[in-house]
Amino acid sequence: LEVGPGSCYQAAMLAEIVKRVYTIEILPGLATRAAERLTALGYSQVSVRAGDGYRGWPEVAPFDAIVVTAGATHIPEPLVAQLTEGGRLVIPVGGSWHAQELIQGRKTAGRLATRAIVPVRFVPLMEPRR
Repeated sequence: LEVGPGSCYQAAMLAEIVKRVYTIEILPGLATRAAERLTALGYSQVSVRAGDGYRGWPEVAPFDAIVVTAGATHIPEPLVAQLTEGGRLVIPVGGSWHAQELIQGRKTAGRLATRAIVPVRFVPLMEPRR
């Protein structure tokens, strides 16, 4: 699962190394354009959905890996719940534009063990408008 695909460049790269990619973009127009672009390029193994990345994609879970490409204030529990046992999560966590750490996690015995990899700066993970 990829959260925050933007142009879907990373989704295309992931599709080159894994069998199936699911990606969630919060901006519906961007999700539509990304899906059209991926289809035009022949990436039929990538599914794009407009939605809230904090909630993941429970209908197609569990996932062996989840990559989040926007900074979150915390690790969303729904994403942890959607990881397989032994599954990996990579997510930037911290403030909106500063003091973020790229966190790597692995789900073991139902819990996520994490470690900080490197300081980073990502755009904030957006929340849906109510």
